[in-house]
Amino acid sequence: MRINLDVLQILDALEKHGSFAAAAESFFKTPAALSYMVQKLESDLNIQLLDRSGHRAKFTETGKMVLEKGRALLNAARDLEKHAEQMESGWEKELLIALDGSFPFHLLLPMIEQFYRLNTMTRLRFSHQTLAGSWEELTHNGADIILGAINEPPGYSGYSFKMLGMLDNVFVVSPAHPLAKEKDPLDNKQLRSHRAIVIGDTARHSAPFSYNCLDDQERMVVYDFHSKLMALISGLGCGYMPRHTVETYLRNGSLVEKKTVSFKQKDIAFLGWNNLSDGLAARWWRDQILACEMVKSLYDKT
Repeated sequence: MRINLDVLQILDALEKHGSFAAAAESFFKTPAALSYMVQKLESDLNIQLLDRSGHRAKFTETGKMVLEKGRALLNAARDLEKHAEQMESGWEKELLIALDGSFPFHLLLPMIEQFYRLNTMTRLRFSHQTLAGSWEELTHNGADIILGAINEPPGYSGYSFKMLGMLDNVFVVSPAHPLAKEKDPLDNKQLRSHRAIVIGDTARHSAPFSYNCLDDQERMVVYDFHSKLMALISGLGCGYMPRHTVETYLRNGSLVEKKTVSFKQKDIAFLGWNNLSDGLAARWWRDQILACEMVKSLYDKT
């Protein structure tokens, strides 16, 4: 390859400093040495980068294009060097954090901002899964961390888990829904006569599961809690939601909480991680999540 980074750095310095003399000072070289390298590239490619007819050399249109594209290459080379150094020191190229659908993504925003301030070059990826699909994202699909997964962890070796606490569930309906006017607690016969809005399981490899829904009850399936919330507010059915997702709507009257005879009131929520994902970024995120007061406040410890 006839274009090398040294010449691109010279062109960059020449444009910034305005003359070969000033650019040469930044390299601790003579102006003649810099001029020779530029002229050699012009000769090798049979192009003209600089117009030398005036008092100072000016970039030609070709020279401006090479300067612009060359700066992109210089930036990429610097990023490559930094990335290689960071990987050697233990920072991962990429980190995949999977979130259970019950976990509110906005709680991570302050941590994301703090992480980017570290300027680590580690690319962050987030995925959103539900029910058994959350665990599957960790055990089958390459996630480094799973946050907020509920129910018992799978019995696979090579993974670690820490209980975050208990997720409180609540049965809700729209004020216009027929069940809103029924006396508490609602029994299974009453529930069977109304459509349930349920969260579908995103699992693909393991057996999906559902709960807090009667087997013979009509159901509408969605795959995220926001869609379920909107369907409940619209009166399209009834269903259970994590309490933290509906507190605002219970206060403003958009939803009504109802007691039922039997349902799974609490879910155990976990933080899980792949033991092979033990780079600096993975460790940083695990520590930050476990120390985050907003995450702690989300779950009942009793």
